[in-house]
Amino acid sequence: MTPKEKAQELVDKFAEIIPIEDAEHGETESYFIQYEKAKQCALIAVDEILSVVWYVPVDTEYWEEVKQEIENL
Repeated sequence: MTPKEKAQELVDKFAEIIPIEDAEHGETESYFIQYEKAKQCALIAVDEILSVVWYVPVDTEYWEEVKQEIENL
């Protein structure tokens, strides 16, 4: 999977679970806000992967590219 494909996959996974409507307050967010939140979650996930490279062998170059692609979305 290319870094761009992985970036999109991660953002899409987070976008699926971030609610658009706040049931407690009855507020509805735009898709843009939901998507931006999903991007931030995906960036956090990639940063966590990169933070464990000392313990687990990880292709850091690949994950740096994924991070860049998320930021470009």
